[in-house]
Amino acid sequence: MPLCVYSIFMQKMGRGRVQLRRIENKIRRQVTFSKRRTGLVKKVQEISVLCDADVALIVFSPKGKLFEYSAGSSMESILDRYERCSFAGQNIPTPSLESQGECSTECSKLLRMIDAMKRSLRHLKGEEVDALSIRELQGLEVQLDTSLKRIRSRKNQLMVESITQLQKKEKELKELKKQLTKKVDQREDIETQNLSQGLASLATPPCEPPHPLPEPISPNPPLPLGNISQRNEVGEVDGGTLIIRPTNTTLPHWMPRVTGE
Repeated sequence: MPLCVYSIFMQKMGRGRVQLRRIENKIRRQVTFSKRRTGLVKKVQEISVLCDADVALIVFSPKGKLFEYSAGSSMESILDRYERCSFAGQNIPTPSLESQGECSTECSKLLRMIDAMKRSLRHLKGEEVDALSIRELQGLEVQLDTSLKRIRSRKNQLMVESITQLQKKEKELKELKKQLTKKVDQREDIETQNLSQGLASLATPPCEPPHPLPEPISPNPPLPLGNISQRNEVGEVDGGTLIIRPTNTTLPHWMPRVTGE
């Protein structure tokens, strides 16, 4: 047995019969519906082209949406042909004279009722009231008063319901405003506290330990530095003593020091 024939035989043997039942998963069911609908439209188009047939397809989705497709002719012409063919084989009974008379009597009665209702409607609108008598006008007035009372009662009821709803909404808005105001006040208090703390921290510098005061300098007696000979303009030597009262025991390095000879 060739290999290809054997593979096809094994596929047919292992496939078996598939049992058709409703798909429980909603998403899978919708996807399957879309795929099968597309395939069905394709088959209708093929049979119309291959066999030159007029085909009409009408499908309603699970949600009630209409899908229609016609091939060969329009949907209206195909449906007309279907109706003619469906009623052609039925034996429609011919109405008898009695039934025709009953139908004509019923039809004339209905026409009279329709004319009376139209005339009453025109009277309610205030039209064609010149030919009415006093009793007919009084009856029309009573009818209009009754209708007006019903209309006013219904209007008042709707207004009361509307006012009640508006009052309820106003109460809810006031409660919401109260909550928002409370939140805003709390936030302002927190911001005020933070601002006051920041200003206080800027106004008071951090505490530093006090600097030690300098020790007082005890006065020292003048130090004799010896005899210093100086020559005046005449050429004589004047002997004298240079006395320096030091203010600090330590002199900077750039200041000259006086030594006694």
